[in-house]
Amino acid sequence: MKPETTVKSKRGKKYQTAAKKIDPKIQYEPVAAFKLVCEAAYAKFNETVELHIRLGVDSKQADQQVRGTVVLPHGTGKNTKVLVIAKGDKAEEALKAGADFVGAEDIITKITSQNWLDFDVCITTPDMMGLVGRVAKILGPKGLMPNPKSGTVTADVKKAISDAKGGKVEYRLDKANNIHTILGKVSFGATKLAENYNTIISAIIKAKPQSSKGVYLKSVTVNSTMGVGVKIAQSM
Repeated sequence: MKPETTVKSKRGKKYQTAAKKIDPKIQYEPVAAFKLVCEAAYAKFNETVELHIRLGVDSKQADQQVRGTVVLPHGTGKNTKVLVIAKGDKAEEALKAGADFVGAEDIITKITSQNWLDFDVCITTPDMMGLVGRVAKILGPKGLMPNPKSGTVTADVKKAISDAKGGKVEYRLDKANNIHTILGKVSFGATKLAENYNTIISAIIKAKPQSSKGVYLKSVTVNSTMGVGVKIAQSM
């Protein structure tokens, strides 16, 4: 008779201890959920709080895409590096507005030759889209390609930079009908995280495609970078 073997969890002790604080069968109200997320965060650094939403739509259908941007009331807690691709007056405007990097052909060359992607947001003026298109295959997969719908293709570069630096986040449906984005840092505390959450969830609900039938918000889960997922109750 073979001796009994114990299957060890792949998760560490800290994770397992944190997991005991959360009941996976319960869907919590937002403030209670974020309180648990903060209590269960165990990393030595200030963990980012992530939002994961499964929608009842079909990403294969053009009329069921869900995408947009929203400025979180308390920001993201992240130092956002902004690249602006522009020339002339708009380039000067971008520098004065606090862009971290500004350029045109030189930036495109740097991206193509060095695979340089040391920025979080790329903003460009409409007249530069032909130039930016040369690096679409590099920026696109990284979620960095400027897009009019996200407000990153605009003549008002000052506002775009202000939004990006001030906590603007983009939400977009992936191929598995999920949306993943960030809500802030554990150090924000439950109340501020819940307020950021209410802002973005309201925008996503408002963006519901008219052709979408049945349950729209199938599941909503939040967690810190290293932490345990907490389910949030939804009525839709």
